[in-house]
Amino acid sequence: MNIWNRIEAGVAEARKRTLGAVLERLAREKKKRTESAFSMALIALSAKMAKADGVVTDDEIEAFRDFFSFPEEEADKVRMIYHLAQQDVAGFDEYLAKVAKIFEDSPEVLEDVLDCLLHVAVADGVAHPRELDLIERAAKVFQISEAAFHRLKAAHLGLADDNPYLILGVDPAASAAEIKAAYHELVRDHHPDALLARGVPVDLVKIAEGRMAAINAAYEQLTNDSGKKFRG
Repeated sequence: MNIWNRIEAGVAEARKRTLGAVLERLAREKKKRTESAFSMALIALSAKMAKADGVVTDDEIEAFRDFFSFPEEEADKVRMIYHLAQQDVAGFDEYLAKVAKIFEDSPEVLEDVLDCLLHVAVADGVAHPRELDLIERAAKVFQISEAAFHRLKAAHLGLADDNPYLILGVDPAASAAEIKAAYHELVRDHHPDALLARGVPVDLVKIAEGRMAAINAAYEQLTNDSGKKFRG
């Protein structure tokens, strides 16, 4: 059964119950690292996020298609999940808890999800305070590390130039060797092959591009500002 057949089955189940109930079932069954589970979770949270400021704009809806392209013949399935999530009385926090449970042993997948939510939040050119509040809450529920959260914010919102150590997740007193090791580990973790291995649909692999840009910029800043340390 391909991803679209699994999504169609999820839509059929959600029509009879709720999308929240489908996510709850996925959590109970521990369906980890599957494209369909990731996709349904992302569509559901994107829909909730798009309503956060009280208005669902075309920009926010199109933002979802930016990182999850799909054949036009499958568009109705995606739109249906989107609308079912928006109509569900369950709130954003309830959805967060269910998604966190689905991927509780795959924290890197939850980082991917949060990256996509940030993309939706800034899609209309304005990071609405209500949306940013939900992003903060998602980071806490997903137990995203401080360094990972700063990398994501840097990718979408920009970050002060004095935070390269925070983006790389190293102490300012770290040696050149420690900084290089942290950098190379981050590059491995955010490589497209790594995302595919953890069940991120191929269309969404490009979500890591912003993170990699932030990681590279932080490392470049440290190598430029601390040249003596790196040469020593």
